[in-house]
Amino acid sequence: MRATRGMVAVLAVASVLTTAACTADSEKPPAAPPPTTSTPPTPEQLTFGVVGPRVVLRAFQATVDSWNLDPENVDVELQRWPSEAAMRADIEAGAAVPDVFLASRSDLRWLLDNQYTQPVDELLDERGVEFGDNYTRSALEELSAAEHLQCMPYGVSPEVIYYNKRLVRFERMRNRGLDAPNDDATNWSFDQFAAAAQFASRPAKGAKGVHIDPTIEGLSPFITSGGGSVFDDANDPSSLSFSSDDSKNALERTLELLRNPQVTLDETELAEAPALKWFLRGKLGMIAGDRSLVPVLRRKTNLEFDILPMPRLDSSATVGDVTALCMSATTPAPAIAADFIVHEIGADSVGLVTRTGYLQPANVEVALSDEFVQPGRRPQHSSIFNTSVRSMAVAPMIDTMPELEAAVAPSLRQLVYGVGVLDLDTVTTAIDEESRTVLDPESVSDSADPSESPSETAD
Repeated sequence: MRATRGMVAVLAVASVLTTAACTADSEKPPAAPPPTTSTPPTPEQLTFGVVGPRVVLRAFQATVDSWNLDPENVDVELQRWPSEAAMRADIEAGAAVPDVFLASRSDLRWLLDNQYTQPVDELLDERGVEFGDNYTRSALEELSAAEHLQCMPYGVSPEVIYYNKRLVRFERMRNRGLDAPNDDATNWSFDQFAAAAQFASRPAKGAKGVHIDPTIEGLSPFITSGGGSVFDDANDPSSLSFSSDDSKNALERTLELLRNPQVTLDETELAEAPALKWFLRGKLGMIAGDRSLVPVLRRKTNLEFDILPMPRLDSSATVGDVTALCMSATTPAPAIAADFIVHEIGADSVGLVTRTGYLQPANVEVALSDEFVQPGRRPQHSSIFNTSVRSMAVAPMIDTMPELEAAVAPSLRQLVYGVGVLDLDTVTTAIDEESRTVLDPESVSDSADPSESPSETAD
């Protein structure tokens, strides 16, 4: 584990012992030399950069106001962006990096490569942060590099399956002899998932059973659950691994359902409206998503929905991301910034943001509390968000995921929406080859160069 429990930072302070030579009583001791260093002045204000919808931004403002109420604290100003992409674009355009800011694990490679951050483990350990007790080992590992915790875990976002309880009726399925999970099930098989999709499809009412995005992220849980690998290397990939035997076996089982146009939304229907709108209309039985979908679905008062984990082919698997609080490499007051991070990751502050419904906190204490589970509110089985963290995989630490998704998008659509008999070998091989143009472009360039061996001529 790169960020070990306790993360004890042994900071040795060397003291120089000076011995004065014996002098005559009449001699005065030499004057002390003037100091060569000075303590940097305390800044008048620090900045805290956050992203999210307005209700989340208001909650963050409340946490900042709480900090600013203490006259002993340096004031903190909240800086807001609508999305992580917007914050990143501003920073790349020359905007100052906030002293403390919210960032996604998917941006960590970019942050490190540009030296925008500094490690936080030693500063937080000095302040008594209990890493091992309040945070999962996986969240700490995902935010670690060069044997240091680079940013402090704040939120996690495992994908789960949301289902419409009026279309997916497990009790009625069981009464008909269909394979369905129990009402309080904490896992379910892919066969049960497929049966639920078939049951929810109502051609007469224009309802379909399920939608899974034809993307790397969308298909990854099924590949991993079926024993396959999404990338050829989990840490330093040079290619996707869709064409490996195990991955193809998992895809073959999955695509039998996802390629059925009677059960899944087709491209024409998706051109009319995105899958989320079909779900909100009550015309789609199941959709994959993370915790941030909850407030959106709750606004539809007549939508009865609940959640289950991603279905199991062979083992439990899902995908997700980790959000974190990072410290700017150029903050004038790292110690004060660390104090503020401790304030923001405290149960009271995290609880304020969690109550908005958008955040799944990385802080285990808050994640297990009623502030997150919110009993009596939809979804009924919110605890499944917490159990899904155990099987959550995060993409490799690369800064090219958007480009990678774009490079393989046409072939992935062919994989899911292609008409006729699917040549799985050909399509998955193409997907892997296309991925190398992003993950290992040098190998693609080398293979494209014509041979320079001289041709032989006969006398």
